Amino acid sequence: MDMDQAAVFLAGTILTALGFIVIVATAVVINNIIHKYWKSFGWKFFPTYVDKEEIVIEEPKMEKNK
Repeated sequence: MDMDQAAVFLAGTILTALGFIVIVATAVVINNIIHKYWKSFGWKFFPTYVDKEEIVIEEPKMEKNK
């Protein structure tokens, strides 16, 4: 590999990486814009047998041994 091929390979690698970064940044910006106005359809793939109001989460109680 001579100097010209190495320079083209390096420039191509850098430009490809910058292209991927621009694509990812654009996807993140579009996702943030859409997320603000997105309304969920409320699809349920699995049945729920308990309502969310009925679920009570208790914190574990640690006993102190003296």
